[in-house]
Amino acid sequence: MEFSTWLAFFAASWAISLSPGAGAIAAMSSGLNHGFRRGYFTTFGLILGILTQIVLVGAGLGALIAASSLGFAIVKWLGVGYLVYLGVQQWRAPATPMLAASSEGTQVTRRQLVLRGWGINAVNPKGTVFLLAVVPQFLDLHRSLTPQYGVIAATLSFTDLVVMAGYTALASRVLSALRSEAHIKALNRTFGSLFIAAGALLASFKKAAP
Repeated sequence: MEFSTWLAFFAASWAISLSPGAGAIAAMSSGLNHGFRRGYFTTFGLILGILTQIVLVGAGLGALIAASSLGFAIVKWLGVGYLVYLGVQQWRAPATPMLAASSEGTQVTRRQLVLRGWGINAVNPKGTVFLLAVVPQFLDLHRSLTPQYGVIAATLSFTDLVVMAGYTALASRVLSALRSEAHIKALNRTFGSLFIAAGALLASFKKAAP
């Protein structure tokens, strides 16, 4: 990949990472519920999900899913179900301030946060279709594709690490200022509704006509 091509993709990666979506909602939700240091583990999962998508696209499975109506539908509805599940869980989350939750040992594990983030990005056909539409524009088909996919994966991972850190930190700052159970309950329900809305948007997403 030429340096000028990488610069163009680097700029596009910031736009991709900053765009609101289920990943940003998950990062802010984790920051609100678990603080920055623990909540940031969700970002590692989100990045693992992106890497999974890139591997699938690079191996040709992404194109197969995008072309197959059944495969696309299965992946889509798995993603919808997972986002709605997260929304319901967030709605039902106890209205407990972060410091109190930490002292009571009620927080989820780092591994659970990583798996949650991975599930959000890995089971998302919108990500597959997006990568299939965007990534080929930056590939030099006359050179080995594996190192180019590696550069693309590293670039997307870097921008996501930075952007999701901002989302997580912003949300954790808000949480640290909250003491009222009513306020925390309202935020839990707001983020729960956003997860469900993201699921509804994914449900309405249709495979592009060939």
